[in-house]
Amino acid sequence: MNFRRISLISVPYLWLLVLFMLPFGIVFKISISDYAISIPPYAPTLEISNGWVGIKAFLSKLDFENYVFLTEDDLYWKAYISSLQIAIFATALTLLVSFPIAYGMANAPDAWQPTLMMLVILPFWTSFLIRVYAWMGILSQEGFLNQILMNTGAISEPLIILNTNWAVYIGIIYTYCPFMILPIYATLEKLDTSLNEAAIDLGCSRTSAFWLISVPLAKPGVIAGCFLVFIPTLGEFVIPSLLGGSRTLMIGKVLYEEFFANRDWPLASSVAVVLLVILIIPIVLYQRNQQKMMEDEQ
Repeated sequence: MNFRRISLISVPYLWLLVLFMLPFGIVFKISISDYAISIPPYAPTLEISNGWVGIKAFLSKLDFENYVFLTEDDLYWKAYISSLQIAIFATALTLLVSFPIAYGMANAPDAWQPTLMMLVILPFWTSFLIRVYAWMGILSQEGFLNQILMNTGAISEPLIILNTNWAVYIGIIYTYCPFMILPIYATLEKLDTSLNEAAIDLGCSRTSAFWLISVPLAKPGVIAGCFLVFIPTLGEFVIPSLLGGSRTLMIGKVLYEEFFANRDWPLASSVAVVLLVILIIPIVLYQRNQQKMMEDEQ
């Protein structure tokens, strides 16, 4: 019995070791190395054939200068702050758009709910990159959105949306809405509708019953959805690169430039390690929230 229990427990830990801890260890080692014009583009490299002497020489050449440089250069800490601001604001906007959709799905007739859920998931059947490129065509000055607005007389000249932060917000909301809608819907769908009816019978209006009953009880789904949107948005690269252009500063773009344009792997690795440390906070909070939800259900 103990062997079976250990075998079951060891599988996820082995998965984390192979697919997370080992890659993280490699990235961390590169982050405390120095840039070098070589293949790979960093030094030192470990020479096991030299034995303990080679290991001591290897360890003596490692340093934390890249992390010090991140604090000294304005570009990096501004990119972290900008990424946090964009991620928080985009998460809030996604919540505002998603909650009414999830509420409508939860209160729709039972026969319609599977169809509505399929419509929410349907965009995932198309490539993410293709969908972002489609938004470039929609939001450009000659795009579909400006043509409709100008043809209807709503505007006299094209709006400049592409290559702005608003285009990034639109792309994030469109992309991550399902991650917000589904956990909120799963929570609202389980709620007892008689609670709202009882509140209305006791004198509450439908609006008051919604804010006093439905919204507080939907809190677990809202928290889960916010974490599921915020965590990937913070390190997003494709959306700000294609829709935000050069004016949008996010750490994902900086990380890409350091790796592939500047080929400064040690500095890029230190940027990635700091980003991971920042992401650990919401990930731990999300895990605690999930664990609390499971305990409450039991």
